[in-house]
Amino acid sequence: MKEFVRFVKFALFSASAGIVQIVSFTLMNEICRWNYWVCYLTALVLSVVWNFTFNRKFTFKSAANVPVAMAKTFGYYVVFTPSSTLFGNFLVQTAGWNEYLVTALNMIVNFVTEFLFQRWFVFRNSVDTARTND
Repeated sequence: MKEFVRFVKFALFSASAGIVQIVSFTLMNEICRWNYWVCYLTALVLSVVWNFTFNRKFTFKSAANVPVAMAKTFGYYVVFTPSSTLFGNFLVQTAGWNEYLVTALNMIVNFVTEFLFQRWFVFRNSVDTARTND
């Protein structure tokens, strides 16, 4: 039951990060008219910082060393970011897919893989170690 609650919290914070990502992506895409990859990459970075901050504190309740946890998360994004950016850019620029569909698909893949990575690698041994005021 505790893992289910943790997953629901992660999903809710990820949804808020998704809002940050799609709003910033839309503003850059519609107002600035930048290339897909610039909009996507900038929006992704903004949502990652948002999501990491809230999930570390409220979902995983981790007292782990923040720079170490961020470095591990950075490692995930060293793989995810170029692959999703290049593949997304290919789908939009070459295959003619809708940029919002591609962004949504990338967000879904990111949600699932990041939860697994955060839970079982980044915060594996530090879940529920932060002091709470309960």
